[in-house]
Amino acid sequence: MILPAAPFARPCLALALALALAGCGGKKTPPPTPDPTVGVVTAEPASVAMDTELPGRTDAYLTSDVRPQVSGIILKRLFVEGALVREGQPLYQIDPSLYRAAVGQAQGLLANAQANAVTARLKAGRYTDLEKINAVAKQDADDARAAAGQANATIVQQKAALDSAQINLRYTLVKAPISGRISRSTVTPGALVTAEQTTALATITTLDPIYVDVQQSSTQLLALRQAIAAGGAMPDRAAVRLKLEDGSDYGETGTLEFSEVTVDSSTGAVTLRARFPNPQGLLLPGMYVRAVVSQALRKGAFLLPAAAVVHDAKGGATALVVGADGKVVKRVVQDQGMRDNQWVVTGGINPGDKVVVEGSGKAKPGQKVKMVAATGAPSDSAIIDKSAQGGGGGGGKTAKSGGASGAAQ
Repeated sequence: MILPAAPFARPCLALALALALAGCGGKKTPPPTPDPTVGVVTAEPASVAMDTELPGRTDAYLTSDVRPQVSGIILKRLFVEGALVREGQPLYQIDPSLYRAAVGQAQGLLANAQANAVTARLKAGRYTDLEKINAVAKQDADDARAAAGQANATIVQQKAALDSAQINLRYTLVKAPISGRISRSTVTPGALVTAEQTTALATITTLDPIYVDVQQSSTQLLALRQAIAAGGAMPDRAAVRLKLEDGSDYGETGTLEFSEVTVDSSTGAVTLRARFPNPQGLLLPGMYVRAVVSQALRKGAFLLPAAAVVHDAKGGATALVVGADGKVVKRVVQDQGMRDNQWVVTGGINPGDKVVVEGSGKAKPGQKVKMVAATGAPSDSAIIDKSAQGGGGGGGKTAKSGGASGAAQ
């Protein structure tokens, strides 16, 4: 048997039933999705050094073949093969006996000529005095003066012969014409050498400093000169860096000396020459190297972090920029390669653009985003879109070049 409900319980049941019905028929409103946050840098133009990596080979600064200037037998070798020698250092001793005798003979002939000249001068003087009083014929006086002149000329000839003999005697001691490292000797003591032989006794090579000759295509050089002529770049003589055969960096920096004025018709390239210090002798002539050369400064370029620029399969470059309305815009940009792990962008970016470098995967073109300065920005500029906090607009981290070095600040 069901008992009727108490009068005071009826209002409570009605209220519960209403709440249950409301819960079954109503819909919940989802909370709004917050705008994604991206890190940006502010692009500012600057002059950026345009580096070009070019292949090349090392070449000796000075090279000299050691050859004999007189003939004779080698008595001694006076150097250690492969050692460093100094200019003027004795290298070989050629038998000096014949040349010493030639010097003695020349000295005797000179003394004889000087004695004959004394007699000739005295005779000419006496004939001149007698000629004044008509004691001798004029012809005899002229002959006496001519004989004195010939005696003086003989002295000059014998002095020259003595000098030549002494020079040849000095040449019997073969000396180093330049400073550098000497090669192995091609002769040994006892060998006969001649003054006009084609085979060098040894070769001396100066390795410090050393030249590096690199090849640049005439097309690249033409484009560079056109950019300079148009005002988009200016010449630069920055230091040249070097990469060795194993890929490591050479510790010393060089300077660009000159470029050839003609193009090699077989390769279509122009030779550039740089000079590098080589105190340790690490670089040897003929080594293959790659030189990083800066020939110009690109004006109005932008240095952007590596994450700011994306390349597609065809090599096209794009970047995401946050517009004034806070929405993301995809831009096609022109880059000139990387420098110090940053992209050198020369087109598609305007001064003051907010370029996305962090969180690009969360932002799509046309989507509104919240901007913060990229990692490493000062704390007072960390918030770009201050309107979200009720404040005014702010500035982000700036991407710019520190002069020719191109370091981001």
